[in-house]
Amino acid sequence: MEPPLDAVAHAHRRLVEVIADLTDAQVAEPSLLPGWTRGHVLAHLADAARARGRVVEHWSRGERVALWEPGERDAIIEATASRDADGHRAATAGMSGRLERAWAGVADWSAPVDPDEDDPVPPVFTRWREVWIHLLDLDLGVRPAEWSAEFAVHTVGVLRPRLPAGVSLRATDVARSWGAGTEVAGGVRDLAAWLAGRRPDEPPTSAAPLPELGPWPSYPARRQDLPD
Repeated sequence: MEPPLDAVAHAHRRLVEVIADLTDAQVAEPSLLPGWTRGHVLAHLADAARARGRVVEHWSRGERVALWEPGERDAIIEATASRDADGHRAATAGMSGRLERAWAGVADWSAPVDPDEDDPVPPVFTRWREVWIHLLDLDLGVRPAEWSAEFAVHTVGVLRPRLPAGVSLRATDVARSWGAGTEVAGGVRDLAAWLAGRRPDEPPTSAAPLPELGPWPSYPARRQDLPD
C-alpha cells in the first residue's frame, strides 16, 4: 500500500492558499468546532504536523517517541491559538514543510516485520483526513465538494464504525456501498462529511430518520486495517 504523499502535499497547499488573506480578526472568530476559534484549528493543524514530523524523524533513526506527552497536545493548542494571522501562516507552512521533508527521507515504506514496530503508512492517511476535515471547520469557503472521490471513499471506510448496527451506506455518484440494513444514500463526499460530523453539501437520505452516530473510532495503526 502506497502512502498518499502527493495527496497530503496537495491538501497542505490548499490550506496555505485558504489562509493566505486571513486577518487577525478572522483568526479570533469562532470556527465550526464548538469552543474553538479559527486560531485553535490552525494551531492544532500546525502542531499535529510538527508532532508527526518529529515522530518520523526519530523513526528514521530507529528511535521511538510519543506523538505527544500526556496533556501536551491541548496545552500547545491553547498556547499558540492566539498567534496573529502572520504567525499562523508561518507555522502552517513551516510545520507542513517539515512533515513533508521527514516523509521524503523515508527510504522504505514496506510493512514492518516486527508487530511492535510502528507502521509508517497509516499516519500519512491520518494527516490526509485531518487537513481536509479541518479545512471545513475553518469556515473559509472549503466545502465537501472539493474533496476527491478517493478521499471521500477512504474517509467513509475509516468512519463507518460510527454507524449503529443494521445501517448501510450507498454512494449515489460512485459505485460503492457499505454494510447491510436500512440504507442511507447520498453522494460519497456528503456521506463522508456526515460521518465526520460535518455539514454535507446535500444531506444524505434514508427511508428512516438518519441514525445518531456513535463515537469517533480509533484510527487504524496498521496498514492492513485501513479500508479498501
